[in-house]
Amino acid sequence: MRYATLHGLLAAATLAASAAATADTTLRMSHFWPAGSAVNQEIFKAWAERVTEDSDGRLKVEIYPSQTLSKADRTYDAAVDGIADVAITLQGYTAGRFPLTEIVQLPGISNSASQGACIVQTLFDEGDIAEEYADTHVLFLFTTGPAYLHTTDTAIRTPADLEGLRIRRPSDVAGEMLSSMGARPLGLPAPDIYTSLQRGVMDGLSFPWEAMKVFRINELTNHHLQVPYYSGAIVATMNQDAYDELPADLKAVIDDNRGMHWARTAGRVFDRLDREGREEALAQGDSLDEIDDPLNDPDWAPPLKEGTQRYLERLDDRGVEGARDVYAKALALRSRCP
Repeated sequence: MRYATLHGLLAAATLAASAAATADTTLRMSHFWPAGSAVNQEIFKAWAERVTEDSDGRLKVEIYPSQTLSKADRTYDAAVDGIADVAITLQGYTAGRFPLTEIVQLPGISNSASQGACIVQTLFDEGDIAEEYADTHVLFLFTTGPAYLHTTDTAIRTPADLEGLRIRRPSDVAGEMLSSMGARPLGLPAPDIYTSLQRGVMDGLSFPWEAMKVFRINELTNHHLQVPYYSGAIVATMNQDAYDELPADLKAVIDDNRGMHWARTAGRVFDRLDREGREEALAQGDSLDEIDDPLNDPDWAPPLKEGTQRYLERLDDRGVEGARDVYAKALALRSRCP
């Protein structure tokens, strides 16, 4: 009788384990890009579809774009707290939380989204910035292309032209540089920029060409200065508990879809969108000026170099270890990540 009972319990446990191993799991993905954007369709939806395919349908991903699950500045915390199972956001929305990662945003580090993605993913893979993400399970990191300056009424050609202008800043790092050049930086999430420009709340913004197209900002601006002084870092990450609770074979599916492959995929999409955003502005007759090498330009080099040193000194003052080593390595990685 005892044997029969024990046998029954073992059989039930085996069935339960089998059911758990084959049960479907739905992951909630949160980000702020529009649902119809190429960023969502070609990066995030493509990742979701690959995960579903590789898991034979046992992993499904529900995508919540346009801040519908979490606001842009709370999206990383949404992944930490389990509000979202997968979250994609810019580190600049949580100022000071990822100080070493934000080094890749400084002038002169990268000249394209593809190069920036390779640099930041390499820094993570080789352990230089990984500790900053110990509270989540990182999937991949990448960057935007260089952010430029775009205005409604005033053409900017030198730093002096920024004096008094209300310019949306993408992060504290970029905001400090804008302030040093006389601008009045404003902080607000990317999805709120269109209405703010419409209402005359600001005079312009710092944005890569990709975002000018994706968020339809080209419709409202008339002047553009292509000065590559900043790039935005982006992380796609997963709630640690959501990952830990997966059976081993589904963890393997997630881990097979982490790292450099997806970082490079994102970089290529952003590169193409940068080209399209620029072409769109030119097609509508906007004015475009270019400063191709700002770190050697007599007007732009001083404030940009000063801003870089100020950021590194601030990290020194905070006791952030390894900041100057990460900066030197990021610069060196440009040759490995052309």
